[in-house]
Amino acid sequence: MTTTDLGIPGLGGLAGVPTADEPQKAKDFKSDQEVRWCPGCGDYVVLNAVQSFLPSLGLKRENIVFISGIGCSSRFPYYMNTYGMHSIHGRAPAIATGLATSRPDLSVWVVTGDGDALSIGGNHLIHALRRNVNLKILLFNNRIYGLTKGQYSPTSEVGKVTKSTPAGSLDHPFNPVSLALGAEASFVARVIDSDRASVTETLKAAAEHRGSALVEIYQNCPIFNDGAFDVLKDNEEKQRRIVSLKHGEPITFGPEDERYGVVSGADGFRVSKLSEVDESEVVVHDANREDPSYAFALSRLGGQDLSPAVTGIFRSVQRPTYDDLARAQVEEAQQSKPADLQHLLHGNDTWTI
Repeated sequence: MTTTDLGIPGLGGLAGVPTADEPQKAKDFKSDQEVRWCPGCGDYVVLNAVQSFLPSLGLKRENIVFISGIGCSSRFPYYMNTYGMHSIHGRAPAIATGLATSRPDLSVWVVTGDGDALSIGGNHLIHALRRNVNLKILLFNNRIYGLTKGQYSPTSEVGKVTKSTPAGSLDHPFNPVSLALGAEASFVARVIDSDRASVTETLKAAAEHRGSALVEIYQNCPIFNDGAFDVLKDNEEKQRRIVSLKHGEPITFGPEDERYGVVSGADGFRVSKLSEVDESEVVVHDANREDPSYAFALSRLGGQDLSPAVTGIFRSVQRPTYDDLARAQVEEAQQSKPADLQHLLHGNDTWTI
């Protein structure tokens, strides 16, 4: 059995999925459809990253499925030369749950946006995560409704002026990572669309995880919310703000002349200058910690101003998946009491009118 750098069984999420007969390339996963996103959209980076790393999994394309809801990101299945379904608003996790439960030979992916997943689809998302269905969920977060032309979304900042909030949004936004950890998701991560290497590495780790894996992707909408994450892309600012989690390594960040570290405080974690704390006080990241409160505390660092912005894999633990348990339950029932259709139709609870 192989292991990942997180210390968990490798390729767990792919167990039982048939492998390809011949090596594949990125072009094999590109469909013949014209990609119709706006120039500068962060979706392009994610699409290219997915198409590039999927060949490394060695799976047959006909055993990979992308399910999406409604939104700009939900056009994703059209551009993948795999099976896929452009479903209905917010219901992609529910549809994908049925597919993953009934077809263990498939690698099932959900592509959704901050509006699709966290507004009308909020209930479906949290229940898929708490059940630990073997799904890989890519949550594109651009802090706006793009397809419907610029209304505020569940992740828009307080005070955000949009077409639907001309005087500024009054809603406190969701933190998708905190939400997922609150539902005790077994794999939770966050990446930035412009960091191609991190996107690829994290998505591959999600694919190899057996259970629900949610990856939040900070993604730019150049038309309705341009520059939402520019502060994390500026060469100087990103050093001061981005906290990149690496399993087994101290959580530090910042330019060489002004390094910071994450340390434990009375009310959770806090950021301190390394020059003002002892090296032993700096938290060493443990993505495999069973208690989700640790990863949740990390997700609460920073705020709407993205200072700091924690990225990487927050949590990666193993627990039984819903689809494995459901199939085992059905098999056990069939073995202990074989199905008898006639008994079902003419049992004690029938009556004549």
